[in-house]
This record gives sequence, structure tokens and C-alpha cells, in this order.
Amino acid sequence: MRYPRLEHRFVQYLPERMEPGILYVSMEYGTVAHRCCCGCGEEVVTPLTPTDWKLIYDGETISLKPSVGNWNLACRSHYVIDHGRVIEAGPWSDERIAAELRRDKIAKERYYGPSKTTEEAVPAAAVPPPEVDRSLYARLGRWLSRLLHGRSTAHAHKRLSR
Repeated sequence: MRYPRLEHRFVQYLPERMEPGILYVSMEYGTVAHRCCCGCGEEVVTPLTPTDWKLIYDGETISLKPSVGNWNLACRSHYVIDHGRVIEAGPWSDERIAAELRRDKIAKERYYGPSKTTEEAVPAAAVPPPEVDRSLYARLGRWLSRLLHGRSTAHAHKRLSR
């Protein structure tokens, strides 16, 4: 790994240009992002959700669980971020990656319920270009919907309790 350690920065918004070796953490938006630790320079985004990654902050360092597998990047790097250290993990076969993607889909369906196809869930004007992973947009849409619904429900409950 080209970056054996990551320094963390808590931010509200991800910067337009991320610096290598920095782990950007937006608690408000439940997102952690960084440049790939192999040195290829690609941006890696890890959403913090009940079915994606978990962040552990011990007051000094950050750990992410599970490992970061960049299967959609040319480098296909795979590593663990543990107390700010980057630990290279072994490569996965195409079969193992496919099995993990199936497991991930099942976990999301169990947690969020069966999902509609992207075309049904997202208005035509909002559909991303074909080269973009649509499942990321679908997850982001569901996450934003939960976030907005949760805030409006909490706000309405607060008003009613006055």
C-alpha cells in the first residue's frame, strides 16, 4: 500500500479535491471518503449505514469495518483501515466478489425491504449516465429519503409535544 496510514478529518462536506492519505468523515451525511490507498488516486466512498460500513472512533484514530474492496476500480485494491493504519488484504476472486455482492443485496433487502428498479425509483431526469454505478444512486436516494423523512417526523413530533 502506498499510504500505510490515514489521517482523519471530520468535515461537513467532502472537499472538491481530496488529498491522498486523508480520510474525510462527514457524520452529518454518514459518509467516509478518501483517495485509494494503493496510490492510483481514485476516490473511494464508504457510506455509513446499517448494511454498509461502520465507523469506530476511539478519540484518536478511525477504523472502518468491514474491509474496503475496490472491485469497481482498475486497481481492485483491498485493504482494512484499523486505527488509522492501512493493512493490505488479499485479492478476491471474481466468484467471491459476486458472492459478496449477492450477500450485500440480500442484507439491504432484509433491512430496507425489496427495492424497485432504478428506473422506477428515480425520475428519468435524475438517472445517472450509464457508466455510473446506478446501485450507488439508488442507495443514496433511499438514504436521503430516510434522512428527510426522519427529520420531518422528528420535527413534527417535537411541535406536537409542545
